[in-house]
Amino acid sequence: MSDCCATDGLMRLEEALDILIRSVRPVTDIDNISLEDSLGRVLAQEVISPINVPSHDNSAMDGYALRLQDLQSNDTLPLAGQSLAGHPFKESMPAGSCIRIMTGASIPEGADTVIMQEQTKTVGSHIRFISKPEKTGNNIRHAGEDIPGGSLVFTPGRRIRPQDVGLLASLGVASVKVYRKVKVAVFSTGDELKLPGEPLGQGDIYDSNRFVIKAMLQKMNIDILDLGKIADDKAQLRDAFLKADKHADAVISSGGVSVGDADYTKDILDELGETGFWKLAIKPGKPFAFGQLPNSVFFGLPGNPVSATVTFQQLAAPALRHMMNQAPEKPVELTLTSQSGLKKRPGRRDFQRGKLVQDQAGSLQVISTGNQGSGVMSTLSQSDCYIVLAEEEGNIDAESTVKVQLFDELLK
Repeated sequence: MSDCCATDGLMRLEEALDILIRSVRPVTDIDNISLEDSLGRVLAQEVISPINVPSHDNSAMDGYALRLQDLQSNDTLPLAGQSLAGHPFKESMPAGSCIRIMTGASIPEGADTVIMQEQTKTVGSHIRFISKPEKTGNNIRHAGEDIPGGSLVFTPGRRIRPQDVGLLASLGVASVKVYRKVKVAVFSTGDELKLPGEPLGQGDIYDSNRFVIKAMLQKMNIDILDLGKIADDKAQLRDAFLKADKHADAVISSGGVSVGDADYTKDILDELGETGFWKLAIKPGKPFAFGQLPNSVFFGLPGNPVSATVTFQQLAAPALRHMMNQAPEKPVELTLTSQSGLKKRPGRRDFQRGKLVQDQAGSLQVISTGNQGSGVMSTLSQSDCYIVLAEEEGNIDAESTVKVQLFDELLK
């Protein structure tokens, strides 16, 4: 790795992301799993459709199947049978007749059109057609219209979503090959940390960082090794690093990455592995650390909860997705008017917390959710996007145009 940890400069976000992606090795082991267990996993194979979808010509409406030419000289046809989903009309349709048909049922042999029942009237054992289409093929869904047999459906690197599970099931796919799950070890550092439910002493705070990080890892479908909270003791912290490195693909710590006397993380990282970079030109989240351990990679998140959340989402998550072999996805960005004035000093890229709103005309705009302090989780909880202010920008007046980055799946 390059030595990019000089104290007189801060690394830009793009450079840090480039180093992360180049440094993280994707997993190679493959699991063959059932379709029922595939949600959230990353495909390790191409999926080629073994069948046409739909597999047969079928009706898009409840109505009557017929030959359109039979209506040229007569608007009333005798009813010759019915075709239901799962119970098709198996004979060839008699000339000059019609077949009662339900949505999804097979089109009888010889029929070329379906007329919906609302455009018909029953007259004894005959059906009178009040209106008729100009062309054949009306209300018929043709075989392979959705997916032709032999066509490419998915490529490796796709993370399987609920609708993908449904699509695979519609192809008759019972199992898929996926990359094995990535395992991440997580711990927090700090003598001041207490677990939710424990009483707070003088100067104590609750350990919120580890909980939000684990929640985001769960949404990524990553296996988690929770090592709890580690005291500000160099020997205990070193043992935690060794255990994490032995059992996990990646190690994430929260806190202990600044320059305090009890912040031992960098020393241990230099002792056991190699530091990649240490300080970034972003806010919140300047003291973000990345490095290599003997068997894993390390992400050191800041101690302030908003900083930890933002740096995980902006930096650690893309690297972990690369490790999972998941195809990269660009964040959704919009250019909107800010209803709020925004305070900023030039120098770092600022991810301010915002919320989408509509003006009186219904146009989409953005508003600040308030206090932008790196310890204020309430305004992050109230937000659904970042207002992203470039490094060189200063204060922003209300009604100015700003770049907005919508929260991805991790923070929705």
